[in-house]
This record gives sequence, structure tokens and C-alpha cells, in this order.
Amino acid sequence: MSGRYRLTSVDTVSEEGAWLFTVRDDHGGEREVFLVPCRDEDGPEIEAWVNRCTHEAQSLYREGVGAVIRDEEVVCPKHGSTFDACSGYCDNGPAAETTLPSVDVSVEDGQVYLTDDDVRFLREGASSDDGDEDEGPNSTSHLRF
Repeated sequence: MSGRYRLTSVDTVSEEGAWLFTVRDDHGGEREVFLVPCRDEDGPEIEAWVNRCTHEAQSLYREGVGAVIRDEEVVCPKHGSTFDACSGYCDNGPAAETTLPSVDVSVEDGQVYLTDDDVRFLREGASSDDGDEDEGPNSTSHLRF
């Protein structure tokens, strides 16, 4: 459905910590996806994850805040579950034993391309859907600072 679409540069994702865009899926629905840098044995990589915690309908990347990333893990702002930036896997909190849904991207010559045949690029930034606002963190978070 999408072919190949240039999203942004690796430098932009690395400098901002994450980068949000919206796609349309095969069923006509809009989905937010965010890019995050991750390090693997071959050097820096970029991964793309659907912008929803697997535990509840909570955005992991929020406008004005971005994605909270600590020790190469994406932190859910509501309950504190953390997802590995490279694999999307969570081993703690309410989302334990789940993995974020991914979207296929590739990196070539410092540029990030959407290569997932199941979605097509709509826009940089948030979805235009007028869904309910995500709640922020609450007292049930298992993270303590």
C-alpha cells in the first residue's frame, strides 16, 4: 500500500529523541507511529512503534513532551511500564510480557524511509482523530523516583 516514503533523517530522530508521524492502515484508520533511535551491534538504528501502550490506550509519544526514553527504554507515562527501544518488548509493570506493534522502516544514507506495505504515510505529527485525551501519569505507576 505504501511503497517507500522518506520520513526524516536519522540525525533528526537522534537529536529530538523521537519523531512522530501518522499513517493510514488497510482498514482506513489513522494510527500514530513514532521513531526512536536504538543501538545494535552494527551501530545506530531507527525503530518505529505504534504510539500506544499495550496495557491501555495510552500514547507513549505525547505532543509537547515527546517520548520519554530512559536507559534506551520507552516509558509509558501512565503506569510506568518500559519498552525496549530496539525490540519493543516490555518485561515490567502492567504491560509485562507484551511487545509494541512495529511498523517497517529502513535507513539508507542517513535517511529514514517508511517501507511497511500495510500502511501509507499521511502526515508528520499527530493524528487528526478527535479521540479522548490520554490521561497523564497516576498514582498506580510502579516507577518511583
